[in-house]
Amino acid sequence: MSLSPPSGDGSYNTYLTTDNSPAVILDDTIAAIASAPGGAMRGIVRLSGQHVLACVSAIGFDVDGETIASPTRVSGEIQLPHPLGLVPCDLFLWPGRQSFTRQPVAELHTIGSPPVLEAVLDQVCKASARPAQPGEFTMRAFLAGRIDLTQAEAVLGAIDAVGQDQLATALSQMAGGLATPLTQLRESLLQILSHLEAGLDFVDEDIEFVTAEELQQQLEHAAQQIAEIAEQMESRGRSADEPHVVFTGLPNVGKSSLLNSLAGESAAIVSDIAGTTRDYVTCRVQLDGVRCVLVDTAGIENTTTAKTEEDSAAAPSLIAQQHTIAQSKHADLSIFCLDASRPLNEFEHGEVVSTFADDRLLVWTKTDHATHIPALPCADNPIRTSSTTGQGIGQLSREIAHRLQMNEGGDGAYVSMTSIRCRDSLRSGAEALSRGEQLVRQNEGEELVAAELRVALNELAQVVGAAYTDDILDRVFSQFCIGK
Repeated sequence: MSLSPPSGDGSYNTYLTTDNSPAVILDDTIAAIASAPGGAMRGIVRLSGQHVLACVSAIGFDVDGETIASPTRVSGEIQLPHPLGLVPCDLFLWPGRQSFTRQPVAELHTIGSPPVLEAVLDQVCKASARPAQPGEFTMRAFLAGRIDLTQAEAVLGAIDAVGQDQLATALSQMAGGLATPLTQLRESLLQILSHLEAGLDFVDEDIEFVTAEELQQQLEHAAQQIAEIAEQMESRGRSADEPHVVFTGLPNVGKSSLLNSLAGESAAIVSDIAGTTRDYVTCRVQLDGVRCVLVDTAGIENTTTAKTEEDSAAAPSLIAQQHTIAQSKHADLSIFCLDASRPLNEFEHGEVVSTFADDRLLVWTKTDHATHIPALPCADNPIRTSSTTGQGIGQLSREIAHRLQMNEGGDGAYVSMTSIRCRDSLRSGAEALSRGEQLVRQNEGEELVAAELRVALNELAQVVGAAYTDDILDRVFSQFCIGK
C-alpha cells in the first residue's frame, strides 16, 4: 500500500492511500509528555491537532481562537485531582499552521514531577485529546511536508545522540545536510528528463533539446553525486545499535557479577562453577548518561583444554570461545577482568602488558577478597571493584562513559539507520543512471534513457520520502519514543 502525498499547501485531514481508503487519521488531537523521563524543575506536555484550543480551554486556560492569531504565552494554573491540587502552568500556543506539525500546537510547561505531568496528560485526554503514539508528532510534520524523511530520522538521531559530535551531526542533517544535496540531484535529473521528453514530443521536427554529449556528461555527473552521497552515509554510520562494551577474562573472574552490578539487575547467570557462561549475554544500560550494551562473554580458556569438535565435551567450549572472539572484535570498549583474590597466570600477564589502549580497560574484581593487589607491568591503572561491596562500580561506570565518548567518531547511529534504509535505493538509482549512460553511448532511443531516469528519480524519491509505503514509515517512526 502506497500513500499519496498531502495537498500542495501541506494541509490534510485524513491521509489517503492510493485507492482512497483511510490510512492515517490526522485531524484528531494528540497529547504526550514531551520532556525527558524522570524528575526535573520543569516538564512539558505537548498537544497537536484541530481541537487544541478546546482542550486547553477545558482545563482552565482562557483562550479565544478568534483573537489569538500568532504564537502566544499564557501564564496560569491547572486544577489537578487530589492530592496534587492547583499547580502553576505556562501555556505556549501556536494557533495556526506555522507549527512543527502544521496544526495548532500547545505546550503546557509545569512542575517536572512525573505524577504531575501524568495528571496533566490525563486532564487533556479527558478534554478530547488522545495519547500520542511513538514518533507521531514527527510523523505529522513529515506528512505535512514540513520535513523530509532524512530530517525525520535526524530528529531520532538528536534524541539518541551520545556526545556533542553525534548531536552536531544530527542537527546538521536536520538542517538539510542530506536533504539539500538529494533535492538538488532530483531537480537536476528532472531537468534532464524534461529535455528528453520534450524531444520525444517533437520527434518529427528538427529540434534538439539536449545533445548526446551533454546528456552523457549530465548522467555521469549525477551518478558521481549519488556515489558521493552513498559514501558519505557509509562513512558516518557504524552500527544501528548503541556502542558495545564487552567483558572478557578467564573463567570465574567475576565478569557476570560485574555486569550485573553495573546493570543493577541479574542480567547474567552468576555461579562459582568455572565456565557457567557458555554463550554471551547482553544488557542495554545507561551509564553516566551514555547508552550502551554490556556484553558478558564466556571465560577465555587455554587452547589446550579443547582442540577438536569431535570431543563432545569440548564442542560447547569451542563454540563459546568463538562467540567471545567475535564479540571482542566488534567491541567499542573491552573490559579485561583480573581476579584480585588470586595470583595472575602467564596468560593474564601477557594480556596485561598488551592491554593499554583507548578501547580497552583493565579492571580488578573481587577486591573484597584480596589480601594484596600486585603492581602490574603496564602503564594502565586498573580500576578496583567489588560486586559484593559495590567498591569502584561508580568509578567504572563513569570511566566506561568517558571512554565511549572519547572514542566516538562523531557519527550518530541514526545516520547508519538512514544509510541502511537508503542503501538499496541509492545503489538502484546509480545503476539506472549507469544503464542510461550506456544507452546514450550506444545511441539507443531516448525513450529508453528516459525510462532509466524515471527509475533513478523514483529511487531518490524513496530516500527523501517523496514516495514511500506504509512499511517504510513504520520502520522509521516505530523507533521513536512517545512525545516526539
